Amino acid sequence: MTDLSAFPITKKWPARHPDRIQLYSLPTPNGVKVSIMLEETGLPYEAHRVGFENSDQMTPEFLSLNPNNKIPAIIDPDGPGGKPLPLFESGAILLYLADKSGKFISQDPAARYETIQWLMFQMGGIGPMFGQVGFFHKFAGKDYEDKRPRDRYAAESRRLLGVLEGRLEGRDWIMGEDYTIADMAVWPWVRNLVGFYEAGELVGIKDFPNVTRVLATFVARPAVARGLDIPPRQASN
Repeated sequence: MTDLSAFPITKKWPARHPDRIQLYSLPTPNGVKVSIMLEETGLPYEAHRVGFENSDQMTPEFLSLNPNNKIPAIIDPDGPGGKPLPLFESGAILLYLADKSGKFISQDPAARYETIQWLMFQMGGIGPMFGQVGFFHKFAGKDYEDKRPRDRYAAESRRLLGVLEGRLEGRDWIMGEDYTIADMAVWPWVRNLVGFYEAGELVGIKDFPNVTRVLATFVARPAVARGLDIPPRQASN
């Protein structure tokens, strides 16, 4: 049996199935990227809920795996060379799981890098900007009298949606016919923007029919529906 006892995080979240990928996460837009990927690939894994309400992400055990105190993070007991591999950063995890499974990224070098380019588009643009819209539109920032910060991030989010809209013209997915890790990175954030953040009207989502079309196709996938609630946001009794 695989021994993961060298990883302090397993003291707080014991591995019942140490031979499986250990996922430490919560169903936020960044978190579900990885749970959806795991569901899509069928790779065996065990999910552990990192409760923000308890500041689990700030505990020494979690910080031993990700010093940046963000979810998601994983330990693959069967990493390169058969040795356990710890990883954080959702984009890095998506790339790793795509290579491990041989799925959701092209083996053609040009198409592979094109997919990575759109993954980075999400990591560097969509995620940070949509997150700021959420803060200034729904959370603490909504009470600021000065609406210039909100409007700035809303305008940039609208611009990014326009880039995505143009890319999707005549395409089923970001990479055309192929559903890839770029989609798994982008669409949870678009869903959050118009759903949980309730910012669809603010950014004019109706002006982006290709975006809304592909988002609907994405959330209809069975693996996506499962992954969007892994691990459950509320702790089980």
